[in-house]
Amino acid sequence: MRREHVRDLLARVAGGDLDVDAALHALSAEPVESLDFATIDHHRALRQGFPEVIYGAGKTPEQIRDIASRIAARGEGVLVTRIEPGAAEMLAESLPGVELNAVARTAHFRAATPPPRGDGNVAVVTAGTSDIPVAEEAAVTLEALGDCVVRVTDVGVAGIHRVLARFHDLASAAVVIVIAGMDGALPSVIGGLVRGPVIAVPTSVGYGASFQGIAPLLTMLNSCAAGITVANIDNGFGAAMAASRITHRKS
Repeated sequence: MRREHVRDLLARVAGGDLDVDAALHALSAEPVESLDFATIDHHRALRQGFPEVIYGAGKTPEQIRDIASRIAARGEGVLVTRIEPGAAEMLAESLPGVELNAVARTAHFRAATPPPRGDGNVAVVTAGTSDIPVAEEAAVTLEALGDCVVRVTDVGVAGIHRVLARFHDLASAAVVIVIAGMDGALPSVIGGLVRGPVIAVPTSVGYGASFQGIAPLLTMLNSCAAGITVANIDNGFGAAMAASRITHRKS
């Protein structure tokens, strides 16, 4: 149950449109639900604004299906990240209308009531085309959370004119997520151009000396541009959740 649902119930009680017992019944569902293989946190949306997100890696298709079905049964939206093709196919059969994104490796089932809109756009920027899978994970997550996404693709520092050509999109964004592998230099460049929050995401893209993302991670952590926040390697989801908390801080 989301905060806006509880707010609506309380407003209806205060306005005399709903009696206390009916509101109490609506609020009486258990905050957690225990399955043999998982304990679902149904009050995550009430505390944080969005239901528990299912991390698909390491889970069987049946486990993902059952967890997703329990969340959807309460009228909530469902987001699955790092989902494998077989699990995605099973989920599509059990939840008609689920939106699959093979590049992002996500599955999103929309709630009947859309989440509140974020304040402003979130720019999701990639240094190279190879960074797009991580960027799409971030973009799908943001859209599920109610944010408006502006995609800025393949504007790495090897051709600095490319990012400068998108300056307006970057400067007008409420938050900028910058995703880069190789040397990981793009967040420093963008951090020196815009005044809004910048969240850097290193990716495991690059040649041997990038050490599967360690090199760009260290570059981003040591950025000389002030105020850059750094997510973990390939963690587009985590960057999106942080960005959405910024755009929903007034919700």
